[in-house]
Amino acid sequence: MARISAIKQSLENVLNDETKAWTKYLAKVEKKSGVDRLYIFLGIIAGSALYLVFGAGQQLVSNVFGFLYPAYCSMKALESPTKDDDTKWLTYWVVFASMTIIEFFSDCILCWFPVYWLFKCLLYIWLMAPIERNGSVTLYHSIIRPNFLRYHHKVDALINSAQDAAAKVATSALLTEKQD
Repeated sequence: MARISAIKQSLENVLNDETKAWTKYLAKVEKKSGVDRLYIFLGIIAGSALYLVFGAGQQLVSNVFGFLYPAYCSMKALESPTKDDDTKWLTYWVVFASMTIIEFFSDCILCWFPVYWLFKCLLYIWLMAPIERNGSVTLYHSIIRPNFLRYHHKVDALINSAQDAAAKVATSALLTEKQD
């Protein structure tokens, strides 16, 4: 029970933090409705969760959710003078791309589960969470990076040979064209 009280207090602190732009909107809704902003927030979360389970266009909503905020933060990171935020969002995009490729092959199976889009959004939240060891960092360092380090030399050799073959074909085509 103490853990739940601590979580509730932490959430109330965030919802009442006047430095956050969205708290003014919660304050307006709270004032007009007479409902505590904690319950308004929880209602929004519950409504969103129900929509992702039963609504139409869940795939679009889920993908927009996993793309818009990270894209905005990536743009901000590119414009900032520090490198740490660049690394954070590059890591997110590497994990996002890896998941997108995996999802392509498993989508026909996963989309039959009614809570799939809800879990996908929760996964996105974990991937972009503003904590040091969020999902992107965890998945990158535990799965993606070890496999990259294991196979990148072979991939580089394959890419180099493909580039060499493409250059030979282009050169041959140019020489043939000049002769005609």
